[in-house]
Amino acid sequence: MSDSKTYTISQVAEIYKINPTTLRYYERIGLLPPIPRQPNGNRYFTDDLNKWLEMIICLRHSGVPIEALIEYSQMVLEGEATLAAREKLLRQQRDLLLEKQANLQRSIDRLDHKIGLYESGAIAKEESYYREYGIDTDGKEKSND
Repeated sequence: MSDSKTYTISQVAEIYKINPTTLRYYERIGLLPPIPRQPNGNRYFTDDLNKWLEMIICLRHSGVPIEALIEYSQMVLEGEATLAAREKLLRQQRDLLLEKQANLQRSIDRLDHKIGLYESGAIAKEESYYREYGIDTDGKEKSND
């Protein structure tokens, strides 16, 4: 073992808010390299291993499927020959996240608008709520005649 700090699987699980079983699974399927073991058989994580885990968690939280993560991990192991493919994967994932972010912002804006209507008293009755959408309280759409 080197002089760098080491962490137990429980400590890593606590730091990253991830189940220890998930960490073992990630190791088993190849998302994490074989994790070093102490003489008693317990895994120990290093700062470098934790940095890799952070990237895996980031990609997983952003919606990258496990299969794509395994592919990405393999590409990293293959070295420089896969740099362009790895960059492409990360850029695609970033674009998807930006799209999700825009959709979430539209939803937040709509909810803020609706909350403002309630706070201002503009929506005090069920009728006025439906009126905003051009619907009579009997459920029929209003005609513009």
